[in-house]
Amino acid sequence: MNARTRTLIAAALVLGIASGPVVAHAASVPAPTGGTAGVSAPLVPAPPNASALERAITGLGAEHKDATAALVRVGGTSGSWRGSSGVADIVTGRPAVEQGRFRAGSVTKTFTAAVVLQLAAERRVDLDGPVRRYLPGTVSDAYGTVTVRQLLNHTSGIPAADGPGDSFEAQWEHRFDVTDPHDQLVNALAKKPEFTPGSAQHYLNINYTLLGALVEKVTGTSYEEAVGRRILRPLGLYQTSFPSRTQTRILGPHNRGYQALPKADGSRELRDVTDWNSSDRWAAGDIISTTADLERFTKALFSERIVPVAQLEEMFTVPAVKNFTNGKDATLTGGLSRIVLPDGTVAWGKSGGRYGYNTGIGATRDLSRTLVYSVNSTNAKGEDTNPVALGIVMAAFAQ
Repeated sequence: MNARTRTLIAAALVLGIASGPVVAHAASVPAPTGGTAGVSAPLVPAPPNASALERAITGLGAEHKDATAALVRVGGTSGSWRGSSGVADIVTGRPAVEQGRFRAGSVTKTFTAAVVLQLAAERRVDLDGPVRRYLPGTVSDAYGTVTVRQLLNHTSGIPAADGPGDSFEAQWEHRFDVTDPHDQLVNALAKKPEFTPGSAQHYLNINYTLLGALVEKVTGTSYEEAVGRRILRPLGLYQTSFPSRTQTRILGPHNRGYQALPKADGSRELRDVTDWNSSDRWAAGDIISTTADLERFTKALFSERIVPVAQLEEMFTVPAVKNFTNGKDATLTGGLSRIVLPDGTVAWGKSGGRYGYNTGIGATRDLSRTLVYSVNSTNAKGEDTNPVALGIVMAAFAQ
């Protein structure tokens, strides 16, 4: 693979994307003789590249500059591969917990979108209808024309709610704050629109916070119960949960997360950021899960077992607008992101980042290749993609 190809993959595959030993499990399965209806032969017919995947996660731990641990599951019609590397915590150096739970961040948005699309299939929500129809006391006059679809694909023009600040230290000082998402909505909806609804795309949590409120209003139950009743329990995702409003810990086995901070002498501190209140993310980013559960969710979603095929098209439809921040073509859909590989293969996925944790799910639409990863990144909210996560993505989709 030449440098240009690596760069192209790096740009395309951000799924939105003492060191312990690498533990790997590989299994080959025969490719089906027939394709899915309406879909050609698998786009990624070669089995997962086990050696490349092992190299991508080798050597992780307290001394690694980018990550202390990683959990990976690659699957599809051509075979599967599982691996883990690094340490569960830097104090004891115990090997990473392969089935450990982690904060999946904005992967939550895919679950939220799936519930909204289910409600659309049931004709309880009109995607082209104004959000104000469902939340008349919440949505202000300035956003009276914003539709449900525009929230799903981030073209609403609603600005972000105010917070403690973007720096790590500002976030750290408020890590145990309990946030009411409805207060965030009041704050954001009192501001002027960033742009005319439907004219641009800007990825912001506020869109999915408002969708969480919509789900509660339409279903008459909590957002968490709606997701549990409609997705988690039917699929048997028993290791996936939403923390309570005041919860700060990850319950059950997990690998601890760390943020690298520079020290005056040029060395670095790895600050433990595992315990954190995520109520400010709610329906946009506070789910806790495992790689096994997220793999099952991804396969079920793409197989039309969660959202009916007509509504599922929203997850594979990119609006014909430009990105508000950089002027490039939009890439986000109603819950996923479109990814074009250098060879023309199209994949779809969603990434998430919480301090200490980078997560990604992705697949080709015919499920010839799937990927789920959790990387305990030491700079999970950095502007650049975590190099370990990027290496995993490149190895997973490499020919």
